[in-house]
Amino acid sequence: MAIYAGHDAILKLLGGGYSPFQILFFAAVMSFPPATILLLARRDAGSLRPASPGWVALRSAALCLNAVACTAAFAVLPLAQVYAMLFTMPLMITVIAIPLLGERVGPHRWTAIAAGLAGVLIVLRPGGEALSWGHAAALAGAAGGALAAVIARRVGSGEKAIVLVLWPIVLNVVVTGAALPFVYRPMAGADLALAGAVALLALTAGALNVWSYRTAEAAVVAPMQYSQIAWAALYGWALFGEVPDRATLLGLAVIAASGIYILWRETRGGSRSTPVTTSEAAGDAQISPRTTFGARVFPAEPGAAVKSPDHP
Repeated sequence: MAIYAGHDAILKLLGGGYSPFQILFFAAVMSFPPATILLLARRDAGSLRPASPGWVALRSAALCLNAVACTAAFAVLPLAQVYAMLFTMPLMITVIAIPLLGERVGPHRWTAIAAGLAGVLIVLRPGGEALSWGHAAALAGAAGGALAAVIARRVGSGEKAIVLVLWPIVLNVVVTGAALPFVYRPMAGADLALAGAVALLALTAGALNVWSYRTAEAAVVAPMQYSQIAWAALYGWALFGEVPDRATLLGLAVIAASGIYILWRETRGGSRSTPVTTSEAAGDAQISPRTTFGARVFPAEPGAAVKSPDHP
């Protein structure tokens, strides 16, 4: 989670001088070779033809929205405020899972969702200070990530890992590449290296996250995503001089508590489906918060005590 937050801090650093489309184009291009090599090394990699093309296309579009919107939000808002919007993802996932997965949400989780939304209002303070397009972008990014997570749960058992991981990267390259001629600014060598670092950090953190799910219960690992709040506050203070105010910290605490409660309810039997918020194949969102890089990218270790929730 510290690496993920560092990844986002670099996006914010680059966002001060470059368009989100340009940043993501170079990051996606640089992530293509290692991700492709990693996936093709799997004996079961297979072809890039999706079994459910419509769902894969919608999921890829949702992740593209997630990446562009969140990168734009990081450029104009403090890290802690963006995280407050992004940590509504478990709440959104719970709601979206009702029509797409047939989930039944009881009063406990509806109460948690209401509490999380109250936390968002505490952070935004409607009427207290002007809201910007950055807040809308962060919420759009969270919605994109949540939709991608639910779709992954819906089609995950029938789709190959290479399809779920590479198609969103391909779409990112196409979309950001199409926008590049209109927004391009020459990049210094150091900034280009930072774009490469974005790709490297995402892959590294994703691999560590997968291994954590391989060796511990999802109920233990999943709440650790909220530690990104502390890392974001640290990076925001050290790199950008950002100090979250009391309202932001209170709202973050409320949002985190509601999200953790939903995770706890799902992992303890509150969901009749495999929990979408803790499933290893759920998110693959390219901007925080994520669940994993993709559970089936890495084979389970021989004799591992805990298996993936998608593969009991």
